[in-house]
Amino acid sequence: MQIKIKLKVIAAAMFMLMSLQLSAQKKTTRAVWTVQKAKTWYAQHQWLVGSDFIPSTAINQLEMWQADTFDPKTIDTELGYAQGIGMNVMRVFLHHLAWQEDPQGFKKRMDRYLAISSKHGIQTMFVFFDDCWNKVPKTGKQPEPKPGIHNSGWMQDPGQPASENPANFPVLEKYVKDVLRRFGNDKRILLWDLYNEPGNSDKGNKSMPLLKHTFEWAREVNITQPISAGMWNWSFEALNAYQVANSDIITYHDYAPEPDHLKTVQFLKMLGRPLICTEYMARPRNSLFGTVLPMLKKEDVGAINWGFVSGKTNTIYAWDTPMPDGSEPKLWFHDIFHKDGTPYKADETELIKSLTNRTK
Repeated sequence: MQIKIKLKVIAAAMFMLMSLQLSAQKKTTRAVWTVQKAKTWYAQHQWLVGSDFIPSTAINQLEMWQADTFDPKTIDTELGYAQGIGMNVMRVFLHHLAWQEDPQGFKKRMDRYLAISSKHGIQTMFVFFDDCWNKVPKTGKQPEPKPGIHNSGWMQDPGQPASENPANFPVLEKYVKDVLRRFGNDKRILLWDLYNEPGNSDKGNKSMPLLKHTFEWAREVNITQPISAGMWNWSFEALNAYQVANSDIITYHDYAPEPDHLKTVQFLKMLGRPLICTEYMARPRNSLFGTVLPMLKKEDVGAINWGFVSGKTNTIYAWDTPMPDGSEPKLWFHDIFHKDGTPYKADETELIKSLTNRTK
């Protein structure tokens, strides 16, 4: 069944891509990159390896980016841990409400983040919108972590049902275009991930209008970096086909064990475009550095795992296995480091260093 679904998605995406390319010839908006342009771009980079990053002092995207809680000191320290094991890219979530409160300050903080990451030899993949976790984001003081609850304070962007309301689209368009006009030619940015897991939180195809608009807004700005939105649920055929057809570089999530993950890679390679896995690694589900990461390197697929330093997001706990007493789980779900920089599993960090050729 999964094979048939994947083949249908790929066939639909290829047909949609041909239609888009013909349409782009008649318009002034930026076309989807050709396969050759995507391959040329990818070949200019070392093997991409990194994590989804939020500093351990932030519970969500708003706490990371709001002026009162922006924490460059912790960001600098923790990106130093990443540099130490050879990571060269971090995937970082933005939030439109932080921009809306203070557009100029927000962009200055983005620039400050990029200066820090660049100092550590790390490029950034920024994420605009997100359908995961809490439905009603608000600015100001963010909630404290709920003991033992995975991502208890993470916020959707723009929220639910806000993401389904066209009345919200003008401000979201202004946000996307403002940020892209400021950073759309910045070499410190690897790629723009326009929408994380569209259709999550039981939204399904209700996320399609915002997804389509976001790609359109991004194409209307003359940026040099690629754009993408990662597949994550193979049952969302219409969303997946649209994402594949409109992405310059193919990105996806896969928390399956290595044999199943490899099958996904093999199917996606049928598209002929470079691949970056932007979420993987969940130890209790047998999605492991020790098995998945060597496979991704062998297949020349970029590898970005969820979770870096254990902190306020509580992602050492599993999605569906809360521990309300807050005790440490026997096996961390995500995350690589303790806050003091000590690896959770030294064999994992040594493997990452070995695969990234980081000898010191």
